Amino acid sequence: MSSAEAEPSAEIETLREAETLRRAHRFGNWSATATRHSPVEDALGILAGVTLTAVGIAVLGHLGFLTGGMAGLAFVVHYLTGWNFGLVFFVLNLPFYGLAIGRMGRSFTVKTAFAVGLLSLMTAFSGDVLRFAGIQPLVGAGLGGLMIGFGLLALFRHRSSAGGVGILAVYLQDRFGWRAGLTQMAVDLLVLVTAFAAVPPLAVFYSVIGAVVLNLFLAINHRTDRYLAV
Repeated sequence: MSSAEAEPSAEIETLREAETLRRAHRFGNWSATATRHSPVEDALGILAGVTLTAVGIAVLGHLGFLTGGMAGLAFVVHYLTGWNFGLVFFVLNLPFYGLAIGRMGRSFTVKTAFAVGLLSLMTAFSGDVLRFAGIQPLVGAGLGGLMIGFGLLALFRHRSSAGGVGILAVYLQDRFGWRAGLTQMAVDLLVLVTAFAAVPPLAVFYSVIGAVVLNLFLAINHRTDRYLAV
């Protein structure tokens, strides 16, 4: 290759490096580029995701509804036994950490454990800090599902999850390309079938609406070909 041909290539590479630096976000000694979040961004993203998810769960719980996944199972146990939802949710997620660390890596597992622990705490005490009144059931089901969807999307985009089915959904998307939202929807429908043992049929109906809103939101918005940051 002649020097005349090499010079444009070198110039293009220099421009690319400059663009990467321009797009990088710096937080002290930590930095993030267009394709990788910094630890600070991860922490803030996970905190936001957990908060949105906790509020969505609180809305559904206030109305006597439930959702899918581990949160749905935790709701079923909570309604049948009266045990604290946050504690049940935390315990149900423990078996999935083996899959997470073996298949998804230590970073994903640590961030997911942090998210699950924080979500368990928030939901355990949400009744003491949040008060709802006058929520129409259909609106509440859709709003609760949408807020949980936003929260899970934030967690997924920071290589974390709310545990349980979320771990499985992210793994299957990474491994086989299956959309996380569709995987979650299939499992959620199975969970909601068990809800008939714990809540009235009308509550299950509204819960299904919330689950559909949640998972359609994820199926549309959580796609690896549209969002590459990790």
